[in-house]
Amino acid sequence: MKGLTLLKACVVGVLTTAALTGCGDDVGKISLGLFTTKDIIIDARHDPKVAGVTCHISRIEANLSLADPSDMSIACRQSGPITAADLAGIDKSKNGEVVFKESLSVLFKSLKVRRIYDAENQTLLYLSYSTKETNGSHKHALSTVPLYGTQAWQVKPN
Repeated sequence: MKGLTLLKACVVGVLTTAALTGCGDDVGKISLGLFTTKDIIIDARHDPKVAGVTCHISRIEANLSLADPSDMSIACRQSGPITAADLAGIDKSKNGEVVFKESLSVLFKSLKVRRIYDAENQTLLYLSYSTKETNGSHKHALSTVPLYGTQAWQVKPN
């Protein structure tokens, strides 16, 4: 039954968002109470270009509602080897690149996660944000993955 529910969620996600980078692993779903239709959803997403990074994203899912709230949280960690070859294939501009995107409502709101490379500190930054302003704010959260101790770490010349 759980597999069927996950399959339905993936099919719906693919149909509603052309840019969805694979369905994430459904890690958790917590009800916010008996008298609410809102749940906290926790997904695990693997960076498609840096295989050694996994991001856990939590967000509110408002069942029976046309729009989900924009609040979210993100935590990204090294979960495998990160190599110099992984870094060679990523966008190193100040804007970085979108690595995950998921539609949150029928009202053109998306959750995006953008990877930015901080070359000076040899750190990958993962910024999650909502594409729609809510109550005067674009909700966002930041997580970092330092490259120290990985195969991608470059010793800086003195």
